[in-house]
Amino acid sequence: MSAERFITIFEWFILVYFLLVNAVYLFLTVLAFFRIRRYMRRHRIADGGLSLYRGFYKPISIVVPAYNEEVSIVDSVESILLLNYPEFEVVVVNDGSTDETFDRLRGHFSLVEITLDADWLKERNEIRSIWTSRTHKVMVVNKVNGGKASALNTGINVARYPLVCNIDADSILDRNALLMIARPFLEDNRVIASGGIVRVANSCDVYKGEVREARFPRSALAGFQVVEYLRAFLMGRIGWDALNGLFIISGAFGLFDKAALKLAGGYAEDSVGEDMELVVRMHRFFRSRGEDKRITFIPDPVCWTEVPESFRQLGRQRDRWQRGLMDALWRHRVMIFNPRYGAAGLFVYPYFFFIEMLGPLVELGGYLLIPIFYGFGVLDASFFIAYLLFAFFIGGLITLFSVLLEEMSFRKYRRPGDLIRLLLFSLVETFLFRPLTVLWRVKGMVKYLFGSRSWGKMQRKGFAGGGGDRENF
Repeated sequence: MSAERFITIFEWFILVYFLLVNAVYLFLTVLAFFRIRRYMRRHRIADGGLSLYRGFYKPISIVVPAYNEEVSIVDSVESILLLNYPEFEVVVVNDGSTDETFDRLRGHFSLVEITLDADWLKERNEIRSIWTSRTHKVMVVNKVNGGKASALNTGINVARYPLVCNIDADSILDRNALLMIARPFLEDNRVIASGGIVRVANSCDVYKGEVREARFPRSALAGFQVVEYLRAFLMGRIGWDALNGLFIISGAFGLFDKAALKLAGGYAEDSVGEDMELVVRMHRFFRSRGEDKRITFIPDPVCWTEVPESFRQLGRQRDRWQRGLMDALWRHRVMIFNPRYGAAGLFVYPYFFFIEMLGPLVELGGYLLIPIFYGFGVLDASFFIAYLLFAFFIGGLITLFSVLLEEMSFRKYRRPGDLIRLLLFSLVETFLFRPLTVLWRVKGMVKYLFGSRSWGKMQRKGFAGGGGDRENF
């Protein structure tokens, strides 16, 4: 094949790829638009939601895995205890922390050690002790470090209630978040899991475990993540939910039917992407049994989380996310284009395989080679303009529309200055931030192929400032 022929094929491949990606994004955005409008008409809770339950509800066990979370663990648990919900308990699983995570919990919540007489506990040698609060409905399990999935599985086994809500220790929930994320379980007995939107907490006004006012981050890197999160949750979660093909419930905030979760095998303790792997496995497991189950997404309940503000930490996170994606897809590769698994097999799995998993390689090739070819005069100006249009401008407009739709519906940012910055960041995110994430994701692909399964380290400032290092789950 001549060099000229190769370049022509490459040009059109890149152009068709970006056209296809943007067409899928637009399709998901349109689905999300109608989904949100219907949700707003039918499900907004104006009175806090307590009157809707009238004694009919399912109690919830909130499992909080924690490793070296001394900076934010008390604020996080206090935030949970303030939630509006008729009955719930908090189970903190201290996964072998080497800092003062447990000491701060013991001092603040007046913990006393207890003994649980349960058969499964006799086989769990990694559990060191179990503590309960004298003043709050809080339980703390101390265990040997085994990773996030191990901590979650331990908490699920300790949990007493039929619904299990798993949240990260560095997260803060809106007051009515549990009421809204639990609603699908009451409305449809087919629901076995539901997720909610995760928002960026950096620079927000947080007081006593509550986000009093949403503020756009002062850090530019965190600002780009605000845009990215809004787009991802709007298109990637709400859009696929409309087809009953939701593949991801964020590990930061998800609610599960405990019996269904345990029946499917719990969290895979050898996966770096245990949250996605579990959801994909639940789709596969119940479809294989011929059971009509639903895994759904609610656009309103909000979980606030701290995101990385350094290139190094963010790169590690995106590297790990990509490895987790590849791991989940490889384990369940039997689903691809398989009608047995419905929309999840026919549409969602191929999307994640060809666009989310392999896409970074294609995008990186376009970012590097197209400008080089144009600079050497190999490409004509019309093709180069078409590439910029499909690769950046159309994607940027879809992102802007997504952010506008979300903000018009839920109006979290009240300050005019914050709204202006949000819109500006939406316009340039595709040009300035997305290429960086592509580089990190390609790095993650390479590391996965060479067998890397580590989580890496993350640094947290905490919602009230301060600092500290923690081994990210």
